[in-house]
Parts: sequence; structure tokens; C-alpha cells
Amino acid sequence: MVVCIDTNVVMGMFGRTAPWLRLRQGLLAGEFVWALSNEILLEYEEIAAREMGAAHGAQVGLFIELARQSRGCIQLITPEFRFQTIPHDVDDDKFADCAICAHADFVITLDKHFQPMKGAGYKPQPITPEEFISRFLKPRGTP
Repeated sequence: MVVCIDTNVVMGMFGRTAPWLRLRQGLLAGEFVWALSNEILLEYEEIAAREMGAAHGAQVGLFIELARQSRGCIQLITPEFRFQTIPHDVDDDKFADCAICAHADFVITLDKHFQPMKGAGYKPQPITPEEFISRFLKPRGTP
């Protein structure tokens, strides 16, 4: 299964008490593949640096690169078309474009701006982190 993850969720994947730590664990366990583009990676690093400090911004990028090289669970995508699916927040289009080009199953997000993707004819559908974790990830400690 392939997913694209919105920045608001990625920020909650890091730290010992991170609310979406289970996503990071599932990724490293090979339960899904994370699709992202360079444009998305830059946003992750920029937001992490702004909200948590420069060292955190670099750590997010390093984690993604190490996961890509050692686990093969990161799919780098270069969208060559802009689908313009998120009319209320065009900055979020980069996530929809990446998800569509990656043939992703879901965009994991807390953002309501992704609702136009539902029933729009594209494969990727928005899903909350809670729903994704409960529906698709194994409970912790399950082999």
C-alpha cells in the first residue's frame, strides 16, 4: 500500500510521545510505502525547523533518506502534471499531485481541504491518521 502524508501528520510522527508514532513504526516495519516529492520533503524540513528547531528539520530529512536507503519504504516521485484538486488551499496540491502520480491509495491528513479528492475519480483518498492506523496497521507487538 502506498500513501502520501500531509505535513501536519508528519510533524506528529517524531518524538517519544508523538501522537502518530505508530505511523513511523509501521513504515519501518514495511507495512506501507511513503510517496513524496522533493517539494514535499522541503516543506517537511522547513516546517520542522520552524516549529521544532533547525536540528529537527535536518533530522526529518535524514530519517526519510535513511528509511529510503535501508528499508526501501520511501518512493520518490517527480510529478510532471498539476491536477489542481485542492481549490481551497493550493499549497496542498503538491500532496495530491504526488499521491496521484504515485498511484497512492491514501493521503494521510487532518486537513479538510483534501475532501474534494473524495469521489473525484482519483485513486488516492484522504484518510485521517487514526483511521489509517486502526484499519491498516498491525497492533504494536503483533508479528
